[in-house]
Amino acid sequence: MKKLINLLSVAIIASTLASCGGKKAEQEAIVAPQGMNVLDLSKFGKPFAIFVPDTTAAKLTITEQSSGALDITVGGNFAITINEQAADIELKKKDIKEDEVLKFKNYIVDEPTAIFWESEIVKPEFHFIVNQKIGTTDYSFEDLKSTETEPFDKETTQKMYDSAKTIKEIKKEEKS
Repeated sequence: MKKLINLLSVAIIASTLASCGGKKAEQEAIVAPQGMNVLDLSKFGKPFAIFVPDTTAAKLTITEQSSGALDITVGGNFAITINEQAADIELKKKDIKEDEVLKFKNYIVDEPTAIFWESEIVKPEFHFIVNQKIGTTDYSFEDLKSTETEPFDKETTQKMYDSAKTIKEIKKEEKS
């Protein structure tokens, strides 16, 4: 009986190794959180996907800036800009604290690669910066500020921050 179990174990292991050999790692399916959609940015030269709010209720707009930045908006409740270089978080923190108009209140998140903060002119507003390295390229994600719309509230900014923190790399399939 022991010999039969050992023989079966060896056969199972051998067949498993044989079936796995020679195959490239496949892209894991990207599943968006509830209420969000997956937006593949590879056609814009970005090797990743980002989560955006459901675009059936609000218009999705993607704008390529001459600076190389990519602005993504969904209606009036989601606006992110993506830059192909890491932001200087320490310099930004200094600028935030020294801003005479937009008064700094506090950090909600203060990490080496991300900040999320509250400031105020007349009423509270929230902003963030997230640095991510995808492949060999550094990117920074920020809330897109607009003079034409009201500043984002904490919940909306949190959704954009979470989206920037959970981007998913899209691996190119290697040809054998």
